[in-house]
Amino acid sequence: MARVEDGRPYQWGRLYAALRAVRGFASAGRVLPVTDRELKDTTGRPRTVFEGYLRTAGLDVLAARWRGGPVAEAAAAAFADVALLIPPEVMSRGNLTLAQAEHFRQGYEAQLTAYRKAWDGLVD
Repeated sequence: MARVEDGRPYQWGRLYAALRAVRGFASAGRVLPVTDRELKDTTGRPRTVFEGYLRTAGLDVLAARWRGGPVAEAAAAAFADVALLIPPEVMSRGNLTLAQAEHFRQGYEAQLTAYRKAWDGLVD
């Protein structure tokens, strides 16, 4: 039986956390957890949401880097994670099933937990 961590939806959840981290460091100097509504919207159209984040990722990194210090370092690391987590295959534009959405959430939470440990005080 395959592990949830090996699946695409789980990896997409991790990517979502990385993208949100870069945006959070740029806009607020910290990462706020996703709301249930945002998570549901994202699992309903993950590729579209990711494309939106990726359109401004470079500017988000620059904005976060201008903050300097730990925020700049964390933004650079999260941006590196984005590059590593982008799937090499085309993502469908459709909704995730309920099971896939749960795996997505688990991946998101796992990545956010890792960020909390790495950047104490910068991730809520």
